[in-house]
Amino acid sequence: MNTQDLLNQIAFIKEIDKVKYIQRKTKLFNSDRNENDAEHSWHLALMAIVLAEHSNEPINVLKVVKMVLIHDIVEIDAGDVFIYDTQKSHDNTDEERLAANRIFGLLPEKQAAEMIAIWEEFEAGETNEAKFAKSMDRLEPLLQNTSNNGGTWKEFGVSYSKVYEKKSVIKEGSKTIWNYAEGLINDSVAKGILKEE
Repeated sequence: MNTQDLLNQIAFIKEIDKVKYIQRKTKLFNSDRNENDAEHSWHLALMAIVLAEHSNEPINVLKVVKMVLIHDIVEIDAGDVFIYDTQKSHDNTDEERLAANRIFGLLPEKQAAEMIAIWEEFEAGETNEAKFAKSMDRLEPLLQNTSNNGGTWKEFGVSYSKVYEKKSVIKEGSKTIWNYAEGLINDSVAKGILKEE
């Protein structure tokens, strides 16, 4: 057994505990408590397992689970940027790249390379697995906001067109889930919990 590898892995495990402290803007279902990144990632992993049959293309579910479990680890350094933020781009890749190199770099070299490759694949969003993982990432907050009478949409004055634009990524991973999500968005406008413009 390589003792140094084990020590590096334990250092990584301790470091990623910080994900539990990163507060997201969205709140838990039917709740006024903000979700943290660890809860979000766990939820996406289970969603990916349960909803995998709805993927547009065949996928390696374990790879999708890995993607959603690690995709927000970079926010330990880079912070969580609200998807509807008007001041800062949600795609803060330079800061996130530095974070990925530092945090995953705590692991033994081979594991670090694998984690960075999976994270990069998710960010690029081009493979079947990445498209489905991104679908899960966009679906969960939609479900939360509809369960919370508009949630962050109301709180931050987000319009239908912005929600539609950001959520339409879902169809790249699953047309079936997108049809469901699109219905939720339109129902939210009809119910007055999402403003048209």
